[in-house]
Amino acid sequence: MVHPECTPQVIELADSVASTSGILKYARECDSEEIIVGTEVGIIHRLHKENPDKKFYPASPRAICPNMKLTNLEKVLWALEDMAPRIEVPLEVAWGARRAIDKMLAVR
Repeated sequence: MVHPECTPQVIELADSVASTSGILKYARECDSEEIIVGTEVGIIHRLHKENPDKKFYPASPRAICPNMKLTNLEKVLWALEDMAPRIEVPLEVAWGARRAIDKMLAVR
């Protein structure tokens, strides 16, 4: 299973091409006991935690996404304190994001 950001050659070999949530769902629902993971290696720990009966192997131990490492709690705090940088998106994108945030915050 791989992220869509992988090269076309890697995507062609994959049984599943999905977002992070799609990768987590595929791992949970597939019958395979061993899975090669073609995405940021940081997800391997969560996959093991959520699927203790399965084995996960990173396609490359060097698969580290520099963009995912740019955001940390200190930077989130600064952004909330300053309400900056300002990010503007089209209204339909904002509505979709709002629905996703509402779902994440919903009490279950």
